[in-house]
Amino acid sequence: MDVTGMTETRKIAKVYKSKPTIEGAGVHLKRAFGFSQLPSFDPFLMLDDFRADTPDHYLLGFPWHPHRGIETITYMLEGTVEHGDSMGNKGVIAPGDVQWMTAGSGVIHQEMPRGNSSGSMGGFQLWANLPRTHKMMDPRYREIKSGQVPEVELDNGTRVRIICGKVHGQTGPVRDIITDPEYLDVTIPSRSEFVYPTVQNHTVLSYVIEGKGYFCTEKKPFSYDQEGVNYFDMTRDPLLGNGDLVLFHEGDQIIVSTEQDPVRFLLMTGRPIREPIAWYGPIVMNTNEELRTAFEEYNNGTFVRKQTGKSGSI
Repeated sequence: MDVTGMTETRKIAKVYKSKPTIEGAGVHLKRAFGFSQLPSFDPFLMLDDFRADTPDHYLLGFPWHPHRGIETITYMLEGTVEHGDSMGNKGVIAPGDVQWMTAGSGVIHQEMPRGNSSGSMGGFQLWANLPRTHKMMDPRYREIKSGQVPEVELDNGTRVRIICGKVHGQTGPVRDIITDPEYLDVTIPSRSEFVYPTVQNHTVLSYVIEGKGYFCTEKKPFSYDQEGVNYFDMTRDPLLGNGDLVLFHEGDQIIVSTEQDPVRFLLMTGRPIREPIAWYGPIVMNTNEELRTAFEEYNNGTFVRKQTGKSGSI
């Protein structure tokens, strides 16, 4: 709140265009943000959009690889991902399902995408950092089926799927996460407005996955910086669409509105960690010495410290 007690609406700090890249054994995806944007999205590290309609772009998948010091959150829209890990967990993530894996002290796993009947596959993977005090915590694995994710419908027809967080008295199935995050899938109908309260000093970002919407009350396309657009572009559209990532300034709420098209976006918030980051590949620690230790342990077979970590109650 400001000194007058009025609610402060968050303005756009910057808009990023997701960029094509190839990861794993040859998976074509779009990266919304990652290493080069550190620490702007703290406590989040990376967001990948792996929607694809060509099987050759995803079937090779992400074979066995390690993680330490982070959480990986996978949310599926189409197709499936077959997975397995060093804790003995295995299964299939289907449309609407979520896998929230806390790597902690170390997990080795694989993720192999499979398309639907028309060959389409798609979802998102978010990486969240862990603070120094929890980098080496016991790994945790949670698989949430689509039916376990509550959805609320607001008076104007806006629908919100709640993976993590609380909306209108409904709480998402993923709880007790260190950085107090929220993860929502929001769909706003045409000619409507969505007002959502946010915690002061928490990082807030949105990633558009369908339609178009205004993410700034001024509706001025040149009132904020956009990365990935031509410097001399004089026809910038204030309506943001599929593949656009919004990072917000400080404030107490966000307001998103639509015109003739509806909009669907992922909304993520979390408490910043504000610690040094040493990051190489799938391992994120605080110091380079900790990174060296992690890779030495991986090479000599002592990386995985906890052999079991079955999915428990959510």
